[in-house]
Amino acid sequence: MASETMAIDVPENVVVSRLDELASWCRKNSLWPMPFATACCGIELMATGASKHDLARFGAEVMRFAPRQCDLMIVAGRVVMKMLPVLQRIWQQMHEPKWCISMGACASTGGVFDTYCVVQGIDRFIPVDMYVPGCPPRPEQLIQAIIDLQDKIQTEGTLRGAEFDTAARQEKKRALVELPIVGQTPYYSN
Repeated sequence: MASETMAIDVPENVVVSRLDELASWCRKNSLWPMPFATACCGIELMATGASKHDLARFGAEVMRFAPRQCDLMIVAGRVVMKMLPVLQRIWQQMHEPKWCISMGACASTGGVFDTYCVVQGIDRFIPVDMYVPGCPPRPEQLIQAIIDLQDKIQTEGTLRGAEFDTAARQEKKRALVELPIVGQTPYYSN
């Protein structure tokens, strides 16, 4: 028997899509940032939320200070070892799916503070999705990072959030694995 194709008349006000794409569209257009601002990058983060730059265009204007209401952590500024447990606790309290933006040189690499008490990159302790370079970065750079994060959310999201259950998200990135120099005692232990 030959297969028959049937044409279905769909009204103009009906949109047909996949459920995963619809869930990703909803996630990307309703990001609620959790600001973790500790230094001069925090001033630029505040400027990004002001009327001149207007994060409301991207659905990210609702700055919340309760981790259970947020899905995007923006770490702006240097993080010292004493604050690291607080940062990790806030990250663990956020519900999945969640994302992280590392804003500025200090949050991304420790910046000019190459000391024992400043964390040399927060991505050693929590997974980072976007990096914003600069010291401090301009508000336009943070807005571009949010746009890029929205594109990432739209392309890789699934309804059940299976992409966040993988162990690879929690592993160190290949570029951040420290290898000891031959003939030198390493400063750390795994």
